[in-house]
Amino acid sequence: MNEPFARGLPKAEIHLHIEGTLEPEMMVALAERNGVSLSFDSVEEARAAYEFDDLQAFLDIYYTGAEVLQTEGDFAELMTAYLERAYADGVRHAEMFFDPQTHTGRGVQFPTFMAGFATARADAAERLGMSTELIMCFLRHLDASDAMATLDAAMPYRDAIIGVGLDSSEIGNPPEKFEEVFARARAEGLRITAHAGEEAGPDFIMGALEALGAERIDHGVRSEDDPGLVARLASDGIALTMCPLSNVKLRVFDKLTDHNLKRLLEAGVRVTINSDDPAYFGGYIGDNYLATAEALDLGEEHLIQIARNSIEASFASDERRAELIDELNRFVAEN
Repeated sequence: MNEPFARGLPKAEIHLHIEGTLEPEMMVALAERNGVSLSFDSVEEARAAYEFDDLQAFLDIYYTGAEVLQTEGDFAELMTAYLERAYADGVRHAEMFFDPQTHTGRGVQFPTFMAGFATARADAAERLGMSTELIMCFLRHLDASDAMATLDAAMPYRDAIIGVGLDSSEIGNPPEKFEEVFARARAEGLRITAHAGEEAGPDFIMGALEALGAERIDHGVRSEDDPGLVARLASDGIALTMCPLSNVKLRVFDKLTDHNLKRLLEAGVRVTINSDDPAYFGGYIGDNYLATAEALDLGEEHLIQIARNSIEASFASDERRAELIDELNRFVAEN
C-alpha cells in the first residue's frame, strides 16, 4: 500500500475519544504541572502501564490518566495535539467523543473542559481549515439518572455539542437502560450514536437502533453474527465506525487478519476506519488505514470508498460534506 496515498486521503474521523489521545509524555507533564500523583514516575513507566489485556483493564488506566486533566489549558492542549496529528493523516473533519462524567465526577466541571475544547477547535479551524464537532458520551456503567443529569448540565453548551453517544463497558449495560435519556436528547435535536457489538452481541446493536434511535453504530463487529442485521445495516446505510487496531489490542480479534471489516464492506455495509483511543491502542487513523489495508489486502479503491463512507456518515452539514467529497475526488484524480 502506498503510504502517502493512504495517509493523504481526505477523510473524516468519527470514532475518537479525546481523552484517549493522552500520550504518556503529556500525562506525565500534566501530572507534574498540576500536582497529580501517578502510580509511575517516568514516561517509560507510564508507557508500560498502557499495556493491558481486556476492555476493563484499559478503562482502569484510561480513567487514571484522565485525572491529570485539570484546567482549561490542559483540555485545549490535549485536543490541539490530537487535531494536529489527525490533520497530518488526512483528517479534514473530526467528530470527537468526550466523557463529561469522567471529569465532573472528580470536580472538573463543564465550563472548564468546554472552554478548552472551544479554544482548540477555533485554532484548528483558523490554522488548519479543519471542521470539528463534539459528541458527548454517557458512561453506560453508571446509572441512567446520572446520564440524564449530565444531559441537563450540558444544555447551556448545546450549540457546541452535535450529538450524544454511549460508551464504557457493554456487559450488563444494554442500550435499553438509557432509552429515556436518548429520547430526551433526540427531542433536543442532538444526533445519536452508540457503542454496540464490541463486547456484546448483535442484540446490543439492535437495541441501539431500536431503543436509542442510533444513526450509526460505533464498532459493530458482532453484527456479522446476525445476517439479517447485516442486511439491515446495508440497506439502511447505517455506518459502522470500526477501529481495527483497537479491536486487536482488546482481543476482540486475535490478529488483524481475522478482522471482518472487509467482509462487511463487501456486504454493502457503510464501514469506516477510525482510531478510537490511539494513545492507548498504538495507532492514529493513518496507522489504522495502513495496517488494515495490509492485513486485509485492501486496495486503493477500498480505501477511497472507506474515506468516502466516513464523510457521508459524518454529522457535518450537507454543505461541508459536499466540500469534503470534492476534496476527496480531487485528491484521487491527482494521485
